[in-house]
Amino acid sequence: MKLFAFGWMLFVGVMAFSLNPVQGENWPIFRGPRGDGTCLEKNVPMEWKAATGCLWKTAVPGIGHSSPVVWGDYLFTATALPENQERVLLSFDRNTGKILWQQTVLRAPLEQKHEENSFASGTPSSDGEGVYVAFLDQKEIAVAAYGFSGKRRWLVRPGPYSSPHGFSCSPVLFKDKVIVVGDNRGESYVVALSKADGTTVWRTPRESSDISYGTPLVRGIAGRTQMIVAGNKSVTAFDPNDGSRIWFVKGPSDECVASTFYSERFGLVFAASSYPQRNMLAIKPDGMGDVTTTHMVWKNMKNASYVCSPIVEGDYLLTVDGEGLMSCLNPATGKVFWEEKMEKHHASPVSINGLLFFTDDNGLISVIKPGPRFNRVAAYELGEKTYCSPAISDGQVFLRGEKTLFCLGQRVKE
Repeated sequence: MKLFAFGWMLFVGVMAFSLNPVQGENWPIFRGPRGDGTCLEKNVPMEWKAATGCLWKTAVPGIGHSSPVVWGDYLFTATALPENQERVLLSFDRNTGKILWQQTVLRAPLEQKHEENSFASGTPSSDGEGVYVAFLDQKEIAVAAYGFSGKRRWLVRPGPYSSPHGFSCSPVLFKDKVIVVGDNRGESYVVALSKADGTTVWRTPRESSDISYGTPLVRGIAGRTQMIVAGNKSVTAFDPNDGSRIWFVKGPSDECVASTFYSERFGLVFAASSYPQRNMLAIKPDGMGDVTTTHMVWKNMKNASYVCSPIVEGDYLLTVDGEGLMSCLNPATGKVFWEEKMEKHHASPVSINGLLFFTDDNGLISVIKPGPRFNRVAAYELGEKTYCSPAISDGQVFLRGEKTLFCLGQRVKE
């Protein structure tokens, strides 16, 4: 896999991670430093045997679908303590698994939610100086910032939120901003908050009132910085500097859960919708305004991802739908190479050394070699159910199960 262009590093607005595949990377937000599940490291364990291959494992208090993120010696995730109505941010020592601190972000009545959601589904994000997390406080989104010592810096409520399915928002970072998508059944919006104090830097209203849960993608794409969001009856590219709209594709349907991603190899943005129709779209990201009829390269209404985000490795695009159907497509054309019935997947896959690691809801990790035919080269049992996506940093893999946080592999020292 070729190295990535400088513009991709705008994703987190910092230069603290390296693009040299020999060196380690931080995993600062959901789906990693490029927002697409790719790992550039070469010294990552390829056998994920949680029962025998763990460096450490630690019990995680509470319940939540929040995935882990890693920065340096610190690992963060979110959880909920339903018996106390608490939403909590956790910090672990990535070397030992010891809980460094546990901070209650808010205490509020539990919201209505879908049975497959949790009260702590959003993944935190970090820039090496702070960690940022979002929860639902009854009818408002609550976003908080903490220092690495566990001290709260600020907590703000940037807007209302209404959904019968509950809440899940993973903040993304750009320069001095924390960006949150508030697509919901009421007043929908995208808002950028100041990292320094949580004040609103910009706020862009959305045109419809529909739910989406996918994490925005912020990258240097087609010669400009774009923030791409799927949901609210559209796939839309914003300028993360000021929230202005660059281009949009109408549809594919009302609600989206899977996160969008960009393939530099194919020069396409891929987005999937969830309800009431499921569509997989490939879009050229170099347009302006309404590009529905000019920049949509292909659409597939059968093999669309649902919660599990899609991924490209080499010449192949892999998706998993809501019933567990795994599909392999040609990213350039949408042609289907194969389909394979699997179990349900909520966790999103990662790519390591040309192989794709998919984790199903029961904790079965399937290692897929992308190609014109289905090829599962290995399978490992986590030993717990999970909806959480892996994090990879400095030669180590971090997996969060229903009750346990696992660390696989030895840390690579420079």
